[in-house]
Amino acid sequence: MIYPIVGLGHPTLRKVAQPIDKDYPNLEQLIADMYETMYAADGVGLAAPQIDLSIRLAVIGFRPYDERTDTYGPVSEQHTLINPEILEYTGEKQYFNEGCLSIPDIHEDVLRTEGVVVRWYDEKWQLHEEEIHGMFARVAQHEIDHLEGKVFTDRLSALRKTMIKRKINDVVTGKVRTNYRMKRK
Repeated sequence: MIYPIVGLGHPTLRKVAQPIDKDYPNLEQLIADMYETMYAADGVGLAAPQIDLSIRLAVIGFRPYDERTDTYGPVSEQHTLINPEILEYTGEKQYFNEGCLSIPDIHEDVLRTEGVVVRWYDEKWQLHEEEIHGMFARVAQHEIDHLEGKVFTDRLSALRKTMIKRKINDVVTGKVRTNYRMKRK
């Protein structure tokens, strides 16, 4: 099932998500639905608050994109993060242009560390605690921010926020078009 994605301005995006346990209802199906929703919207990450569930669950997946054919290849890397927490930030800070399915049409350079030590459970409830790098680390930080009630625009300078204020207001008021369903307040 493909869920509608909540847009900026929806109260669930600003709540700190609650941990879940193995008995969370229909968890296996929810995870599958989140991957389906994320891929249908051409995303690389999706946190449960983005589908109006204030729980500590996120999915991350990468598919190679071919610009010549405008198509995506098969999934090359996929991670389910249940109750994730960042234990340590590692490496140098660097800017990278980020976007968000909940904030369509806005892409900005965001400063984050190149690595993080994260503890999480996967979909089989295997505990992981490892230092991750690259795109996995970047997307994990972005999705864990969602679980903390934050969005990537919160990490922008006051000047940059002022410069994109109209665009942000367009998202909040629903004046954006997407190729996926969105849920407003």
